[in-house]
Amino acid sequence: MAVISDFVFWCVCIILLSIVWKYFQRRRRWAAIIDKIPGPKGIPIFGVTWKMLTSRENIAKASRALLEPYGKYPVVRLWAGPFPVILLTKAESAKVLLSSNKHSDKAIFYRYLMNWIGDGLLTSTGHKWQQRRKLITPSFHFQILENFLLVMNEQSKILVQVLEKQSQQNVNSDFDIYPLISRCTLDIICETAMGQGVHAQLNADSEYLNAVNDLTRVIKMRMNRPWLSPNWIFRLTNAGKIEKEALKIVHGFTNKIIKMKRENFKTDDDLSQDNEEEILGKKRRVALLDMLLKESSSGNQPLTDEDIREEVDTFMFEGHDTTAVGISWALYCIGQLPEIQQKMYDELYNIFGDSDRDATTEDFHHMKYMDLVLKESLRCFPPVPTYGRAIKEKLEICGYEIPPGVTVIITPFLVHRDLANYIKPDEFNPDRFLAENSQNRDPYAFLPFSAGLRNCIGQKFAVMEEKAVISRILRSFVVTSVEEKDILSNLVGELVLRPIRGIKVKLQPRPKI
Repeated sequence: MAVISDFVFWCVCIILLSIVWKYFQRRRRWAAIIDKIPGPKGIPIFGVTWKMLTSRENIAKASRALLEPYGKYPVVRLWAGPFPVILLTKAESAKVLLSSNKHSDKAIFYRYLMNWIGDGLLTSTGHKWQQRRKLITPSFHFQILENFLLVMNEQSKILVQVLEKQSQQNVNSDFDIYPLISRCTLDIICETAMGQGVHAQLNADSEYLNAVNDLTRVIKMRMNRPWLSPNWIFRLTNAGKIEKEALKIVHGFTNKIIKMKRENFKTDDDLSQDNEEEILGKKRRVALLDMLLKESSSGNQPLTDEDIREEVDTFMFEGHDTTAVGISWALYCIGQLPEIQQKMYDELYNIFGDSDRDATTEDFHHMKYMDLVLKESLRCFPPVPTYGRAIKEKLEICGYEIPPGVTVIITPFLVHRDLANYIKPDEFNPDRFLAENSQNRDPYAFLPFSAGLRNCIGQKFAVMEEKAVISRILRSFVVTSVEEKDILSNLVGELVLRPIRGIKVKLQPRPKI
């Protein structure tokens, strides 16, 4: 037995040594090319991450301080631990990657999402991604979005009721508005994606809401703790067990709705026949799930229940936190600048008067100033802080060679602050998006929804939702943001870009004119 144990021990040692040797050989080849790219020097194994391994609150500050000397370069090199990462910080470098059809595979860190959303539109590659994108695109037709607006208006009214209660409980004091907005966007995406509400706004103890929050929290934690990267280690941890239980609830809920919808679909002429009046919501509401079932039943691209669950859960993930933080940041910016808020309200009053009616898509066309404000908010605080790609073959960007196997990350937060496209970039100025001020701006200088082949398929949905929610709030309240000193140095860029201590506001009932 001792001989066998010794043999196993030495086999394991040899395997580990060969892995380490192979890694250092590969690192040496990488370094010969990558170290020609400007960037901060790191130390072996730890790279530059050791500079950020202080308190969690200092990560954003450390990141900005680390990159500040390289602000003039469109391409910056980092060593994240033992692995090279290339940052694209300007429009001209981002354009090369995003406009390419050869480098569309997502970066390795997206795999932390796959236990939840599977291999859906966000994470899939190649032919599968092309097939799914083609299948799903009709679900975001303008007339379908009009149908979704009914849900957005209903949930916005509930949100105002919740905010009224919250403001009454916090008279003359502030509160974090983000969790309340997040519950609203969860209700909206659940009903529009699946046709089934979870009533998160009215039930803070909702099992589904708590499961989604658990999943989001675990994914954030895993991204910040590289030793949890291997699945076999992660599953042994308490976080792995929490994720497992949360997935049972979330996947169970989605599977239940899919099964019910599919059974109804077999006997429901509304969806099985090409009755456009029915499909487009004139007589009934149709969810994205209904559209997937309809497209799938055409016979050209049949989908299994698991395929459909991947896409529905992808809608849920992408349409919840990102939109919630986008709305919350917009309210923060609006609440900082009373003159901008008044101008927005005047525009809304010209559209609605004293009426409490729901917003329509026609109303949105007249919200010209709100368009400018929302774009500027998305520029200052892009909800998704990074877009990552895995490079499969040699790539040249702005004169720098990037070898295969390297992760390239586009950072909208930095792209949006490039002095070549934005004067005084840390200043909130909606007028920079007026036609006369933006006509010569590089289109890749504004990337809140990414760009190119893999741009956000739901960006029109997101903008419509922002307008529906924010217009309803501004018609009901005067918003005042609690100014946080140096907020740009206290941001956390995980799944979404948010401030460490929340988005604090005060609300006062808006006096009628």
